[in-house]
Amino acid sequence: MGDLLLQIVFQAQLAGEHGGFDVDDVCWGICRKLERRHPHVFGDVAVSGSAEVLRNWEAIKRTERSENGDEASSLLSGVPRSLPSLPRAQAVQKKAASVGFDWDDVAGPLGKLREEIAELEREVEAGGRERVEDELGDVMFSVVNVARLLGVDADAALRRTIRKFEERFAFIESDALRRGRTLDHMTLAEMDALWEQAKGVPERPGPNATG
Repeated sequence: MGDLLLQIVFQAQLAGEHGGFDVDDVCWGICRKLERRHPHVFGDVAVSGSAEVLRNWEAIKRTERSENGDEASSLLSGVPRSLPSLPRAQAVQKKAASVGFDWDDVAGPLGKLREEIAELEREVEAGGRERVEDELGDVMFSVVNVARLLGVDADAALRRTIRKFEERFAFIESDALRRGRTLDHMTLAEMDALWEQAKGVPERPGPNATG
C-alpha cells in the first residue's frame, strides 16, 4: 500500500508542477465520486437492498458518461476485453444483471443450458463446424450463468477440475510406470479402470485451500 501511495503522490506532484492537479484534488475527486454514486448513504435515496444499490450505481455511471459526451457507450463497455473468457463472461453477465436483465433463480439458466446442449447436439449431427462453434460458445456461456447464479466462480471451478484431472491422470501414469508399461501400450479400458481407482484417491488441497 505504501508503494501504491508513493505512486499517487509522485504522479500528483508531477501534475501539480505542470499546472495540473495536486494530491488534494485527487482526494476531493474520489470523495465527490463516492458521494455521487452512493445517494442512499450521503443523500435521501431509499433502497430495498444491494441489488437496487447496484442498479442505481450503474444508472449514475450512465448519467456521468452522458454528461461527458460519451452517450454511445454501452453498459458493458466497462468490462475489459483483455480479461480471460470465463471471468469476462461472468463480468458481462453481472453488469447486465445490475439493471435487472437476469434470471429469477438458477432454474432459468439450468433450463437454458439443457436447451443449448440440445442445439449443440443437433449441430454436431449436421456437421457444420461454424454452427458447432457458435452453439458450443452458447453452452459455455450458459454454464457461466449457472455458476454465477449459484455464487460460484466459474474460473475457479474449472481450475479445480483441471487440477483433479491432472492428479488422476498422474495416477494412471504412475501405475503404468510401476508395472513397467507405457500409456501408449495400454488399452482405453485399462486406463479407464485405473481412472476409476484414481477417483477413490482423496483430492489434494488446492493452492487456496485452508486447513
